[in-house]
Amino acid sequence: MRGVLRQYASTGSALLLGTAGLTIFTGVWALAAANLNNEVLLPSPLSVVYTYAELLTDGSLLGDVRASIVRVFAGFFIASSIAVPLALILAYSRVLRGLVMPLIALIRPIPPIAWIPLAILWMGLGDPPSYFITSIAAFFPIFLNSFAGGTSLQQEHVNAARSLGAGPVALLGTVMLPSALPMIVTGLRIGLGQAWMAVVTAELIAAQSGLGYMIQISRLSLETSRVLVGMTVIGLLGAVMIGALGVLERRVIVPWNNPR
Repeated sequence: MRGVLRQYASTGSALLLGTAGLTIFTGVWALAAANLNNEVLLPSPLSVVYTYAELLTDGSLLGDVRASIVRVFAGFFIASSIAVPLALILAYSRVLRGLVMPLIALIRPIPPIAWIPLAILWMGLGDPPSYFITSIAAFFPIFLNSFAGGTSLQQEHVNAARSLGAGPVALLGTVMLPSALPMIVTGLRIGLGQAWMAVVTAELIAAQSGLGYMIQISRLSLETSRVLVGMTVIGLLGAVMIGALGVLERRVIVPWNNPR
């Protein structure tokens, strides 16, 4: 009972501090905007709220949000469906690891934005290059964490499974995957955040819809309040999605990994 009360008190304290921090930030923002008195350089918080209402009323904001979410999840799904199996296979096979890891090490430092010219050349404008860029951005965090989880598998577990007749497929699916799951979830959280950053970059150049495209068009027309609306929506959506994965990790993965 005391532990539950302590947990609720800690949560309430965190919410109170977070609210206070946001309030102070908004107050400083309002004072700075009032001193500048220039809506192009820095709109006031109230002006941004009015812009939110305007964009929600005409439906354009929801359309851009929908386009960006679809691109993020498409790229995230592509990246995770390739990165997790590949990482576990390489963690299991030394031969394949020696063949593939040098290529991974060569491609990994290339930033996602550097792939945009090739993505446009290969796929044109629209959704496909955005899927490609977001999947590239999400791939490496997911792969590296999954690979670390796979290589941290204890050898006695492998030996026990093999003594019971487990083959390579069974070892990957019933021994290595459960053991690596906490690290995989961590990689998924990081990869989702990287996908959000990459989709905005892709939409700035290679798309005609989405929050990044809205930010670019608003910048060109000097509508700074719309730029800030796009930025805050990206921050909110990214925080909610990453927070949801964090809740899943705490509710499912942590209790399962620490049964005591």
